[in-house]
Amino acid sequence: MSALTIGKLAKAADVKVPTIRFYEQIGLLPEPDRTANDRRVYGHGAVQRLAFIKHARQLGFPIDAIRTLLDLADHPDRACDDANALAAQQLAMVEGKIAQLMALRTELKRMADAGCRGIAGDCRVIETLADHSRCASEH
Repeated sequence: MSALTIGKLAKAADVKVPTIRFYEQIGLLPEPDRTANDRRVYGHGAVQRLAFIKHARQLGFPIDAIRTLLDLADHPDRACDDANALAAQQLAMVEGKIAQLMALRTELKRMADAGCRGIAGDCRVIETLADHSRCASEH
């Protein structure tokens, strides 16, 4: 693959140009080579690196974790203990969010089921939102 402009890289990696500039700015993508007229040019490695970053972001990894994972990917001879730990941390965070969402779902279902057919002054949804102690669980 020949050198890519930032626009072609964005298209190849299915990201926006400002995203590429941001990742360069925070050091997730190395500074690209420049043409004589100072235009950025990227190689195939940039497409692969952006795909890695994009996939990690889709899985919810924070930037610092991605930085560590990229460093491990750049040094394939190192042990992957840090990668395992980061994946376990991310899993725990996702499981916590799932539990929180399930609690929210339960409470919203309870509120919706207890709704009224009369006036807003007698509405159980409004009452519950106005007084957290009416909730059946912490969320």
